[in-house]
Amino acid sequence: MAARLREEYEKNIKKKLMDNFKFTSIMQVPKLEKIVLNVGMGDGHANPNGMKAVVEELTNITGQRAVKTLSKKSIANFKIRDGMDVGARVTLRGDRMYEFLDRLINVALPRVRDFKGLSPKSFDNFGNYNFSVMEQIIFPEIDFDKVEKIHGINITIVTTAKKKEVAKALLDEFKMPFRS
Repeated sequence: MAARLREEYEKNIKKKLMDNFKFTSIMQVPKLEKIVLNVGMGDGHANPNGMKAVVEELTNITGQRAVKTLSKKSIANFKIRDGMDVGARVTLRGDRMYEFLDRLINVALPRVRDFKGLSPKSFDNFGNYNFSVMEQIIFPEIDFDKVEKIHGINITIVTTAKKKEVAKALLDEFKMPFRS
């Protein structure tokens, strides 16, 4: 069974964006390419149990195995050597990506304390959207009692849009809760 948001995109959103931006070809219409979740843990090398917990939590949230990220170079001030564990990340594509976006918009973000909406200024010049959630416990897949340490998750939504305005229109159609 295909993801609900993917069906919505194929049936309605594509046509709406094509009309709004006067695209000449259906291939010009922007689409979601991937969603990347990243957790940086500076003390990952010193705290292997915490690192294991972060990988497990990301795996539970996304339904896809998270990979550890390694440091690219040594930084003496942070006591980090080349090749040490410094975080974890997951890249979602296809149906998993659309299902995660659906859960993020409809379940997780409404659970954020004092949520006023996401900043509409977090688009880069290539049509990608970046934001962070401060607590991983907003996701219902996380068992609050088993959480060792509260940490943030950086989420990047990569689109094929060439301009910020087009990317924002795409995410608006997916009902992304932006501040007005």
